[in-house]
Amino acid sequence: MTQSFLKRIALLFAMIGSLGLLAGCNTMEGLGQDTQELGGAIEDEAEEHND
Repeated sequence: MTQSFLKRIALLFAMIGSLGLLAGCNTMEGLGQDTQELGGAIEDEAEEHND
């Protein structure tokens, strides 16, 4: 019974987190831009540590 309750709580948090992500970028274009910016930041960090 406790495992079922914990699974429901975990599912609830996953759903809330997903809604937060979707609200952050309302369109696929926004998601693409966010992903591109993240990739650029990772690339910049990698270049800094590669020198």
